[in-house]
Amino acid sequence: MDESFVDLTGTEKLWGSPEETAKEIQRAILDQFNIPSAVGMGPNMLIAKLALDLDAKKTGFAKWTYEDIPKKLWAVRPLSEMWGIGKQMEANLNAMGIQTVGGLANTDLKELEKRFGVMGNQLYYHAWGIDLSTLGEPLISNGALSFGKGQMLMRDYHTRKEISVVLLEMCEDVMKRTRDAGYVGRTISIGLSYSRNAMTKGFHRSKTIAVPTSETLVMYKTCIELLDKHFAGEPARQLSVRISNLEREHSIQLDLFDERKPQRQIIGPTMDAIRNRFGATSILRAVSFTKAGTAINRDRLVGGHLA
Repeated sequence: MDESFVDLTGTEKLWGSPEETAKEIQRAILDQFNIPSAVGMGPNMLIAKLALDLDAKKTGFAKWTYEDIPKKLWAVRPLSEMWGIGKQMEANLNAMGIQTVGGLANTDLKELEKRFGVMGNQLYYHAWGIDLSTLGEPLISNGALSFGKGQMLMRDYHTRKEISVVLLEMCEDVMKRTRDAGYVGRTISIGLSYSRNAMTKGFHRSKTIAVPTSETLVMYKTCIELLDKHFAGEPARQLSVRISNLEREHSIQLDLFDERKPQRQIIGPTMDAIRNRFGATSILRAVSFTKAGTAINRDRLVGGHLA
């Protein structure tokens, strides 16, 4: 099941303490769906996530504070058990003699920054439970800011044409979030998993383009290029797309040979404004109304599930 962050600041007069509210949400889920849930609480998103992963998933509910970090987080090993540290980073830290989160927290910050740059700074402060991101901002995992979307298809998609429809819808969603956050990106990735009856494994490939973009069709065409190169013709059942290698969108890079670029730059934000005001399906591309389209049906879901 999916996870969500909720900021309960200032809701005490409405529903009581944050703990009471969280437990009431759990009771409501259990009463309505007969599904147990887990809640992690903390003063920031990082600590709430750590409380969930390392504690609440075993006990059902956990509330951590900054004071809990040394006794509850620092003993964690292997390092990849901590959210935000992958296997490769774990290996790099192990090579430095760092085996636990406590060891990371007590490593010299300048040494980490020299070795890993901005990522080293983030690792150090995360080991102390410090996270300055605010609710609604994209989360930074493994040091890389990116926007992505994954989708499990409700049936096997057998042809390039069918797959391309879903890819366009997913690129539309990812680029809307990229534009809303004020970013452009250079590296575009596509992942495809085949049906369990397929004879070959899926693939995940990326391509870095010369000029950073937030245009839906630029991302889509790059994904199609990667699809055409790596698609084995087997039925697809899961897709993912992502844009990374991001930077702030400060201006438009003009192109003497592309006279329509300024007009294309306007189309995306205009469609975004319509969707923000009237709903995600208020304006759609024609492919979404074909049998291969998923955007209309998925708009009826909450967190990927029927409400």
